[in-house]
Amino acid sequence: MARTSADSMNEQTPASPDPRQLARDLKHFMTPRTGRGTWELGSTLAAFLALFTILLFAVGAGYWWALIGTPVAGMLLLRLFIIQHDCGHGSFLPSKAWNDWIGRSLGVLTFTPYDCWRQSHAIHHSATGNLDRRGFGDVDTLTVEEFDQKSATGRLLYRIYRHPLILLGLGPAYLFLLRHRLPIGLMKEGARYWVSAMATNAAIAGIATGLIYAFGVAVVAAVFFPVILTAATVGVYLFYIQHQFDGAKWERKADWSYHEAALGGSSYLHLPQPLRWFTGNIGVHHVHHLASTIPFYRLTEVMREHPGLSEVNRFRVRQSFRALRLALWDEEERRLVTFREAKLRRAQMAAA
Repeated sequence: MARTSADSMNEQTPASPDPRQLARDLKHFMTPRTGRGTWELGSTLAAFLALFTILLFAVGAGYWWALIGTPVAGMLLLRLFIIQHDCGHGSFLPSKAWNDWIGRSLGVLTFTPYDCWRQSHAIHHSATGNLDRRGFGDVDTLTVEEFDQKSATGRLLYRIYRHPLILLGLGPAYLFLLRHRLPIGLMKEGARYWVSAMATNAAIAGIATGLIYAFGVAVVAAVFFPVILTAATVGVYLFYIQHQFDGAKWERKADWSYHEAALGGSSYLHLPQPLRWFTGNIGVHHVHHLASTIPFYRLTEVMREHPGLSEVNRFRVRQSFRALRLALWDEEERRLVTFREAKLRRAQMAAA
């Protein structure tokens, strides 16, 4: 059943800004700053490598309690992924070459082949909110009609896929540990993506071999897996809530607009500090999709100059967890619905 606007998770204001005009207004934020970018990379990388090394030595010496520090290391790794993400948009530093080589190097730490990810992410940006271009760099989402047309097995598999324990549990592990080892989706698009994946794999194998030789398999595994899985799980959660929320704007191709989908189909996750720092302001996702070449370290400037954006598709962390129940797009009601809501609607239509 449809909910009233008062029941909606998001707090979008009645008068949203014009997305095309806003995109023009934001152009002066798109200039990367070499000094700021260098500091963001250097401080984050140094903190991550120092903490990871401390954990290895501490656990290797038998201080297993030191593993309580792995979530912090995981969040630092997530921040390195955000830097890699900005490199992919060419927004981290003024130099394209530096952006690319920093991105490729960080891809070894994040288990994400840079050139493969950059291409798939570019497709994601070009198709956000377009119902006719789903399935590339997105969380797979069916319409109610598509779900109903599937076989019983197909519906069961989709329900399993959309379950929070899979999306935030097995899903992140599969994505970063297995799927990224091959250029999935780009396997026939040329040698470049194979080189990206295989070179990243080779570098990972080389680093892992050296660490195992120095600390042993058990110690490396005990430190590595909690760190990478923390980063992966939080990263997938952020990616989910960025586009899967009550009030998200999706359209068929004929009615789809890039600017409207960017602003209306992306959320603003209002995070407290220090989570904003660890996540590189990626919660300001509506602005990022509207102007993806704004460096993450300048998004706070945007929000200060355009305070109205803080009320567009705004969520807090506790509110955002409710979005994990949403699973299907209802083309009649033009919103994401739960499996239960879709079932009730079918029952009402059958009884009418």
